[in-house]
Amino acid sequence: VALAQPRDLSPAGAQCLEHECFAVFWASRPFSGASEGCKRGGGHLMTVRSTVAEEAIALLLQNREGRLWLGLSLSPSLSCTEPSQRLRGFRWVTGDRSTDYTNWAPSGQRCGERCVTVSRDLRWEERRCEEAADGFLCQYSYGGSCPRLAAPRGVPVTYATPFGARGAEFLALPPRTVAFIPDFGLELRCEDGDGAGPRWGRDTPGAWSCELAGGGCAGTCGEESGWPRCSCPEGAVLGPDGRGCRSPCEGAQCQHHCVVANSSFVCMCAVGYRLAADGISCDDIDDCASEPGPCEQKCVNTKGGFDCDCHSGYRMVDGHCQRLPPCWEAPCQQSCEELPHGYRCGCHPGYAVDPLDATRCRLYCNTTECPPVCDVDGSCFCPDGFLLDGEDLCLDIDECNSGHCEFNCTNTPGGFQCHCPHGFHLRGVDCIPVLDRDGEEAFSGDFEPVPPTVVPSRPPPKAEQLHPGVLVGIAGGALLSFLALLALGFHLARKRCRSHGSMDYKYSGPHEKELGLQPVPSAQK
Repeated sequence: VALAQPRDLSPAGAQCLEHECFAVFWASRPFSGASEGCKRGGGHLMTVRSTVAEEAIALLLQNREGRLWLGLSLSPSLSCTEPSQRLRGFRWVTGDRSTDYTNWAPSGQRCGERCVTVSRDLRWEERRCEEAADGFLCQYSYGGSCPRLAAPRGVPVTYATPFGARGAEFLALPPRTVAFIPDFGLELRCEDGDGAGPRWGRDTPGAWSCELAGGGCAGTCGEESGWPRCSCPEGAVLGPDGRGCRSPCEGAQCQHHCVVANSSFVCMCAVGYRLAADGISCDDIDDCASEPGPCEQKCVNTKGGFDCDCHSGYRMVDGHCQRLPPCWEAPCQQSCEELPHGYRCGCHPGYAVDPLDATRCRLYCNTTECPPVCDVDGSCFCPDGFLLDGEDLCLDIDECNSGHCEFNCTNTPGGFQCHCPHGFHLRGVDCIPVLDRDGEEAFSGDFEPVPPTVVPSRPPPKAEQLHPGVLVGIAGGALLSFLALLALGFHLARKRCRSHGSMDYKYSGPHEKELGLQPVPSAQK
């Protein structure tokens, strides 16, 4: 005899809670057929994770004999049960093993019995999945439910659930349940609401009799001209179905804010915007265009507001622009001195300002010896014009011993200075003759020239006859002067022939010598 298909079956009983319904089907099926029967109604074989589910099974069985399939099957990776585990190696048809409740019948390890049934004593037993049980238990889950309809005394209401159960004793009804009220000629349906959960409704708009569940009104139900009518509280209006209530702002196209005004609405904009001519859009207000402006110096308009900024040389302090100190952004390498109209860079002791870049400092020593500057890796440096002596002393080089100057030379810390005699001027380290207008050598040198002879304002007295001894003295003096000049010329010729190869040691002047660093090879340390 062919068995009826699961879809033709109706549950013998059902119990519904707020989010779940349980149903019992008394039909002989193997485990796979029972599972298919539950799926056709939108559910699965029952999972019993708590005493609440156990109580539902007791109500459904009503002390009837028989074994019913539960939603437990042995994991595919196991061939036998594992009695030491809470679920004995089984798992729920939902794919997990979580549970707060078990009620196994006593047994040892079982092999080949991969499914579970429950009977009137509520004990769980392992069974072979291909064998037929007396029935099965199904479970259906929902996001919410409708309450049973509040009808006048004596008015019957019958419910038909989406999984085939019918009756009048349900406490909660899942969505898609149909309620039959023949005394009012009504068929109502439990419908998913718009965010408020399922509620009873029908295709025809408007209220039904206020005696039955308040006419289905979300607000209040009353009669106008003998017909039931729904009304909503202040600030809400009837929805399209004539029963639900909604805010007038629902579906409004306001760009920013919607404000209820009686039974209508108005659009409003956030601070910094104004309502556009279309009544729903918002346009940005250019705050910087107002007079007087909102900022002390610079104003930058932004969407819905503005930002204040300061000119160069100022900074924002507590909402006000304050002039920066001259040294605030000065590029000085070491120190900065504020002046009435700017700043001046300075250097720490042992350093001097670089004449090529007034913001930087170079190592400097104004004595004949000073300590070197050493970095972290042990390399030490001396100022230009100095040599490292040992590991902790920089000694000045006496450039005058190198013959840099033609005539006189003065050694200075880190450098030297040349001097020229009368009739010459200094160019670099050379003494160049000074020529007069006629191309002859003129008076010059490091000292002031002798003043020209003053013309007397009256004729001098007539010269007297010189004594012969005086003439002999004059002649002797002239001879000695000639020999001295000859020796001077010979000395000058030799000076010009001296080599200047040692001039690359240091700077040629006292000002240049203060500037550079001279790296000292590790061999000299």
